[in-house]
Amino acid sequence: MSQIRDLSLQDSGKLKIQWVRSHMPLLRGLQEEFSVAQPFKGKKIALSVHLEAKTAYLCEVLASGGAQMFVTGSNPLSTQDDIAAALASEGMEVFALHGATPEEYESGIRRVLEVGPNLIIDDGGDLVHTIHEEFPHLLPGVIGGCEETTTGILRLRTMDKAGKLAFPMMLVNDADCKHLFDNRYGTGQSVWDGICRTTNLIVAGKDVVVAGYGWCGKGVAMRAKGLGARVIVTEVDPVKAMEAVMDGFRVMSMDEAAAVGDIFVTVTGCTDVITTRHFPLLKDGAILCNAGHFDVEVAVAKLAAEAVSRHVARNNIMAYTFADGRTVYVLAEGRLVNLAAGDGHPAEIMDMSFAIQALSAKYLTLNNIPREKGNMLHNVPEAIDKEVARRKLADWGIAIDTLSPQQHLYLYGD
Repeated sequence: MSQIRDLSLQDSGKLKIQWVRSHMPLLRGLQEEFSVAQPFKGKKIALSVHLEAKTAYLCEVLASGGAQMFVTGSNPLSTQDDIAAALASEGMEVFALHGATPEEYESGIRRVLEVGPNLIIDDGGDLVHTIHEEFPHLLPGVIGGCEETTTGILRLRTMDKAGKLAFPMMLVNDADCKHLFDNRYGTGQSVWDGICRTTNLIVAGKDVVVAGYGWCGKGVAMRAKGLGARVIVTEVDPVKAMEAVMDGFRVMSMDEAAAVGDIFVTVTGCTDVITTRHFPLLKDGAILCNAGHFDVEVAVAKLAAEAVSRHVARNNIMAYTFADGRTVYVLAEGRLVNLAAGDGHPAEIMDMSFAIQALSAKYLTLNNIPREKGNMLHNVPEAIDKEVARRKLADWGIAIDTLSPQQHLYLYGD
């Protein structure tokens, strides 16, 4: 029995899903293929991904391939109740509430695991972590899983290094057709969609501090520059810092940038990126938000302890006032601003990312991947990456060259 907010919201959710379906041609093609081939027939899939319309369509595609779907969100504020209702109306088991308490969120994770899933599709690592910690008796029944995001892969690497990961995991985030486009162009656009929608303020002419210059940070910085901001990048990696300099951005430490920035976006996957020592330096009116998976990059609890008062300044904006009269603003409780204060990445971007998820899940199902302790992490096969790229180019009506036999011999020698 699903645990959702209100089944009567299903019509609104179905409209959203229909909209993204019309803009996700790769998934539409896979749905047609899966409906015939039934690669997941008799399989239970546990999925924990930000529960909005694009994710819902991925669930429909997997269900078309014969899967029994057990669905929960990966962030309490990114769940959309009408989407959850739409999926529940289709017979899927859904355990997700917008604004869920920590207990309700954890309950959803447990509910989709206690069914004994054969495949896991994770975003951030909560499903994989919890099944190992709380349901070890179910581990033999798991064929494998797919991880969507950088933060989840960091958690997986720690588990695998310690020899604790019990089944193969596909590193979807590391696929070229995921991180080069989803992380860069998807995050770049959706973060600023969320900030602009929430604040209704101009970006042009402001100093924007982007913490972290990985693929997500590159996208956020690029879009900020395009909106007319003066962009500052903070980094701990000297090579990435050099990249930012050569891309035309100012680079400084957060201790320096804290006094300069008007808008701060953290995209590091780490904790305490903006923390107690930075609070006295922030300008009056500074805006803080996070685009990393977990709500630990902006130290919101420490900020609340330092402030003398706080109040809701606008929907999804909390104002914190210090003893000296300065007020700073935190968007979406310091959670993922593009999803907690927006609709996430554009449909066309998630079409590629979720096509890789679906094809990776199919690959796990059809291939008996060995279980070797300390060697459970697997890159998405290059053939899947190339296939997604070919399908996307074909949808755009773009043709590319192919190597002649002589050219292939010249380059590869066989």
